[in-house]
Amino acid sequence: MKMTSHDILKRPIITEQSMEGVAEKKYTFEVDKNANKIQIKKAVEEIFKVTVDKVTTINYIGKPKRMGVHAGKRADWKKAVVKLTADSKTIELFEN
Repeated sequence: MKMTSHDILKRPIITEQSMEGVAEKKYTFEVDKNANKIQIKKAVEEIFKVTVDKVTTINYIGKPKRMGVHAGKRADWKKAVVKLTADSKTIELFEN
């Protein structure tokens, strides 16, 4: 099954730390665990009509959690920090 651009980018991550990177044209997204940097770059360029300079990815392993006697685990997920080129326009989704 082929992933579309909207399948690759799940949601933007809007935190205080990620918003500091917006001034440097760095945007943070939660992405599909199986997506690679090339797929993430193409998805961001296609959806937001910008030029991507660099993609950095981080894999997060879900923590084990308990509710009384019931043990479980949070889901594993992947984060991507996308840096745009200097001449590229900003992504309006992150503007206040």
